[in-house]
Amino acid sequence: MKNWKPALPESGKPRYIEIADLIAADLQKGILMPGDRLPPQRKLADILGVDFTTVSRGYVEARERGLVESHVGRGTFIKTIKGPAIESEPRRAEQVDLNMNLPPETDNPDLIERMQAGLSVVSGNLISLLRYQNGTGTEVDKEAASSWLSMRGMVPSLERVFITPGAHPAMMTILNMLAEPGDTVLSEAVTYPGIRTIARSLGLKLIGLESDEHGIKPDALADAIRAHNPKALYLNPTLQNPTTLTIPQERRLEIAAVLKRHNLPLIEDDAYGFIPEHAPSPFAAAVPELTWHIGGLAKCIGAGLRLAYVVAPDTKAALSFTSAIQSMTVMASPVTMALATRWIQDGTADHIRRFIRTETKARQALATEILTGFSFAADPVSFNIWLKLPPNLSRAAVVGQMSGKGIGLVPSDPFTVEGNPSEHIRVCLGGRITRDELKTSLQLLAHTLEHNIYS
Repeated sequence: MKNWKPALPESGKPRYIEIADLIAADLQKGILMPGDRLPPQRKLADILGVDFTTVSRGYVEARERGLVESHVGRGTFIKTIKGPAIESEPRRAEQVDLNMNLPPETDNPDLIERMQAGLSVVSGNLISLLRYQNGTGTEVDKEAASSWLSMRGMVPSLERVFITPGAHPAMMTILNMLAEPGDTVLSEAVTYPGIRTIARSLGLKLIGLESDEHGIKPDALADAIRAHNPKALYLNPTLQNPTTLTIPQERRLEIAAVLKRHNLPLIEDDAYGFIPEHAPSPFAAAVPELTWHIGGLAKCIGAGLRLAYVVAPDTKAALSFTSAIQSMTVMASPVTMALATRWIQDGTADHIRRFIRTETKARQALATEILTGFSFAADPVSFNIWLKLPPNLSRAAVVGQMSGKGIGLVPSDPFTVEGNPSEHIRVCLGGRITRDELKTSLQLLAHTLEHNIYS
């Protein structure tokens, strides 16, 4: 039974109406969830200080609104929306890009039902969600974002939290604020292709930094700052795409010290930070006054939400970001904002994240078993491996041979900031592909590598 102890407001409405309103409000907030058993009528009457008949009428009113269902001898329950009643559109399900670094997709009926139940609750506000909304997130959405970010050890004020339509618009807006065409921005030498595309579109010069097994070298960062007078540093510090590297805490503190010494802003792309069970603290915790933290939801919940939570360094920067992001995007979708908020409030988002983590571990174990003997970088919870090809194989040849084989292979070219790309391939393990399909594709890749089909 749900330990629900509400307090009646002084709204002037009949008390039984207020009881039904309380049930609706707490269901919307995630305090009550589908399937929860409400207190017996006499117990709730004692809690609220009203008579039994008032509570009884309140439950009847809630039932007539479709909020609850009663079972003789069992009690009153928050109504559960059954997933199988929801129709699907098969043609939409066919759309997939294997070359994107996607999280694995769930086929767990219970989790899917939870997700659909959240969508059903959101649909109750559909008309209002089709209106223009606050361009950077309503208070309830920012509260949910803050709750989500707290899992990374962050507790920023809501004035510094923004909800944007994905990490890309956020990064473009931040760089547009920090730099002008011709200016320099620093990054890893092998980095996320999106930052290369954004820098190029803004007319910025991107310079890659020397790294070792722990990430970018602090001395290389300091030298580059003195030599190039950059406007910002971009890092993807946890499960970096494509190398899967996570910068350890000690190195993060060393890098943070260099940033402080030179007062250099950092754009922290924490796309994968929610996936590991014990990821290092974000840079935003060590050097918050210089860090633009971007916590995208694409990798830890789903790319289709097109949402990212941004934390500005301070209130002044937050004010500038507000006008800049609104002029670029107007607003994130209120529908997807409401869905993400609902899933965070009722725990569904965390269930999705845990599924992704567990399933990714199983897929990484497959890759380790099948590609034994080959050189690749990986992490137990990364969505890809970074495969180093044998000396007599070229990345173009292997990618061509594996085309259409159900697995995403991306050569090193789009990840390389400067110079000649190395003979590496990002092998994607996530997305719609099942474990059995992944196993077959990895076996075919191993066969291609073992028999040196191309020179």
